[in-house]
Amino acid sequence: MNPKVDLFLESAKKWQAESQQLRSILLSFPLDEELKWGQPCYTCGGKNVVLIGGFKEYCALLFFQGALLSDPKQILIAPGQVQAGRQIRFASLREITALEPAVRIYIAEAIAIEKAGTKVKLKPHSAYKMPVELKKKLEAMPRLNAAFAALTPGRQREYMLHISAPKQARTREARVEKSVERILAGKGLND
Repeated sequence: MNPKVDLFLESAKKWQAESQQLRSILLSFPLDEELKWGQPCYTCGGKNVVLIGGFKEYCALLFFQGALLSDPKQILIAPGQVQAGRQIRFASLREITALEPAVRIYIAEAIAIEKAGTKVKLKPHSAYKMPVELKKKLEAMPRLNAAFAALTPGRQREYMLHISAPKQARTREARVEKSVERILAGKGLND
């Protein structure tokens, strides 16, 4: 047990009991407990396996290589546009208790995947197509183009996927307009 995680959980305003329950499950496995990104993180051989996260509507176990898990219960969720990570979400202690046997199987599988060194084969950044509406705006505004180029590849990808998702051009154009200030500020879509 990591004392930093103790302090984190003691000061948690939301999902405290749920996080404690998830922690007790995770501590029954041969994992090291750390505090990373301000969240309890569980590692194996120095590699991240699973993280406990608290959100507005739910708390979750976030599996770093979750896309490789078999998911027989169909409880894994891909948050946003991530390629490798998956979550199991909980809205109550009762849900955690009901899913605990399955959760234990998922954790054991995640550890085995990490020990085997298996990784999700990520699509290269170049595989994502720049939406026409965003491309036009970047060409028309050199400052915006420079700000977009300065974003991390992941943040660029978030914008490209978000903007290209709607079928109607005017909706895509509206998304570009709503994104301009965030891009100029150097922020990602969800920062």
